[in-house]
Amino acid sequence: MASVEVELLWAEKYRPKTLDEIVNQEEIVRRLKQFVKSRNMPHCLFAGPPGTGKTTAALALAHDLYGSGYARYVLELNASDARGIDVIRTTVKEFARSVVPGPIPFKIIILDEADNMTADAQQALRRTMELFTSTCRFILIANYPSKIIEPIQSRTAFFRFTPLKKEDVVARLKWIADQENVKYDMEALETIFELSEGDMRRAINILQAASALGRVTVEAVYKVIGAAHPTEVREMIKAALAGRFTEAREKLRALMINYGLSGVDVVKALHREIFSAELKIPEELKVIIADYLGEVQYRLAEGADDEIQLSALIARLAMLGKRLRV
Repeated sequence: MASVEVELLWAEKYRPKTLDEIVNQEEIVRRLKQFVKSRNMPHCLFAGPPGTGKTTAALALAHDLYGSGYARYVLELNASDARGIDVIRTTVKEFARSVVPGPIPFKIIILDEADNMTADAQQALRRTMELFTSTCRFILIANYPSKIIEPIQSRTAFFRFTPLKKEDVVARLKWIADQENVKYDMEALETIFELSEGDMRRAINILQAASALGRVTVEAVYKVIGAAHPTEVREMIKAALAGRFTEAREKLRALMINYGLSGVDVVKALHREIFSAELKIPEELKVIIADYLGEVQYRLAEGADDEIQLSALIARLAMLGKRLRV
């Protein structure tokens, strides 16, 4: 797979530049446009899953407020890197206290990944937000808003971003592929959406990585992300439930070797397929398997051996299948 820097090129290239280009966040866009219209805004907290347009919305708001030269009026920091109290006391405070000429009397500081900021840094930020409200507005971006201290939450307008809809993601992927002259199968684009779980950034990166192999097919998508094809996982489950333990175990080993999957990856793949419409098993059996998958996942997270735990899982499936046949 290409390096992270190369993978991000398409995501940056096709990022919406203005609020009008953002889709699936209509209510948020409507509220942000009111800020642009009034040329004023409060401190904001953008929260929601990764890849749903939080950073894009912040930059698009700045672009619509200040025009093409918006970069002069915006300080963008990733709090997962610069997350200590020293950054708040120096970089942020120095930028916030300076006055800017022009029709917009304030600048914008975008703190991405703000939920990774230390508690001390958040306490220092609270005071900074109060002191420099006349010259600066803050946009805090977080995947988990509960990690932002209550005093900061009370000082911000809250915006909840939702995962993107399937039709929007697939349509955007199709448009990007057409722009880049990439050949693709529509089924592959739908598979990319399922794997990205509404994360547009990840979806674009998967598309770019798969395009390096030639035509973007379902097989190419699974190959570049290092995930097992659902058909192979279902075959392993069916073999186990049919009582063919040795065959199911060999399929398991092949999955782990061919795709380089960890034990947790296999458990997640099994969990996904157990509840898929393609696998026809009784509801009661799904409940039992889901309960045991949770137990195995916990054991793996605590450091248990992958092969032993997964072999035990296959054995449990075989015994459940025998009980079902009886």
